[in-house]
Amino acid sequence: MPKKLEHVLSVKQLMDTDLLDELFFAALQYEKDDATRAARVTLSGRVLATMFYEPSTRTRFSFEAAMLRLGGAVLTAENAMENSSAAKGESIADTVRVIGGYADAIVMRHFERGAIQEAASASPVPMINAGDGAGEHPTQALLDVYTIRKELGRLNDLHVAVIGDLKNGRTVHSLLPLLSLYPGLHVTLIAPPSLRLPEEYMEQLRARGVTLEETEDFGGEALRAADVVYMTRVQRERFGSDAEYDAVKAVYVLTEHIADELKPEAIILHALPRLQELPAGVDRNLRAAYFRQAKNGLHMRMALLAYLLS
Repeated sequence: MPKKLEHVLSVKQLMDTDLLDELFFAALQYEKDDATRAARVTLSGRVLATMFYEPSTRTRFSFEAAMLRLGGAVLTAENAMENSSAAKGESIADTVRVIGGYADAIVMRHFERGAIQEAASASPVPMINAGDGAGEHPTQALLDVYTIRKELGRLNDLHVAVIGDLKNGRTVHSLLPLLSLYPGLHVTLIAPPSLRLPEEYMEQLRARGVTLEETEDFGGEALRAADVVYMTRVQRERFGSDAEYDAVKAVYVLTEHIADELKPEAIILHALPRLQELPAGVDRNLRAAYFRQAKNGLHMRMALLAYLLS
């Protein structure tokens, strides 16, 4: 096994299949324990601080629930830009130095790419990146890959279609490199020209031997051939004006009809929250796995916290 991680800041730190197997096995055990209501006190007496400078539902609650289910406690600032000393101008480095004296680990989401890496350099305790602007979301990638393995029974020889805002979508920026660890990956990138996957990620994937295909066609054969259809939200908060956002916000909508045309064994994923790109009617489709995906976040984050702190 590689040296144990001090922080989890980037998916680059997770590019090891042995480490992933260890985390996936632990997550599955926690899921089984929950099903039988077996008590877990792995982190009894430990404290987790969650600092969210951007809104969050699934990530924040799943981390906090994970810590509580492991027997630990939680300190939280859900609107840290206004409800912490950041409102008084305190630097993020000073903030984590102080909080690191109260908690055993810090989970942070920030609106600036790279801010969490800066904070970690000053933190006396492990830090977990829960999303940094348009950068990365490594723990989302963990639960996404775990979900794919659970749903499809494999991670090799996958055809994955990712759709929507690939420029700003930090979930995609983390997911695709992690999937590239497994042989036979074919990725179809479906996005308008203004929201293409940045070239830095394209180069990384090509270097790892991933088959890449780019198209603007949402209804083509590539979508119907996909094993995983990963929808993303076009994020209003990443645009400079409402006009720019309005021009692309509904360019791709996965209707019930399109969902019915996917392979019978395909799965539909979305990190949520969803807007018009994924209508509620699709929820009835057996391919819709996004709420199971969200639930998997609890057990995956239990595994990660136990790995870092136990």
